[in-house]
Amino acid sequence: MMKPEIENLLNNQIKYEASASMHYLAMASWADSSGYNGIADFFYMHSEEERLHMTKLVKFVNERGGTAKVPALEAPKSDFKGVIELFEEFLKSEVFVTEKINEIIFECLEHKDYNTHNFMQWYVSEQLEEEAMARTMLDKLSLLGEDKSGHYMFDRDIMGFAADIAEENKQ
Repeated sequence: MMKPEIENLLNNQIKYEASASMHYLAMASWADSSGYNGIADFFYMHSEEERLHMTKLVKFVNERGGTAKVPALEAPKSDFKGVIELFEEFLKSEVFVTEKINEIIFECLEHKDYNTHNFMQWYVSEQLEEEAMARTMLDKLSLLGEDKSGHYMFDRDIMGFAADIAEENKQ
């Protein structure tokens, strides 16, 4: 049976993953309506990925005898100043999720819940990749500054950048 403290943390994580999914969906919508189709596709993909992370947690909690709670969510921010702000928000969100996952890991060790600890290792690895990707993308955009033609090229090439970064992280 799952300890209530761990179940509560996992239910909180379900909410964080759901919130990230909605946040990225709002970012994708903004990019889409602003003419950044590549960036929109990137954030649509990440929105779906976060939803899958949430679903994986829901199933785990229920399989372990807990009760997963599907959270009510507030509407995410939907207006952005520009592309750089999108990726600043992306990094900020991923850092926050990493911090929350680390709290779960800590509590798992404190409560000797090695099954949940083992399950959460996938999330630890995933967050390393996500943060590295967010930092690299933000670094690229910082080099461009507010150069619109640079943003156009970044938008055109973003899925290739994302694939390259993911591949580098696996090595």
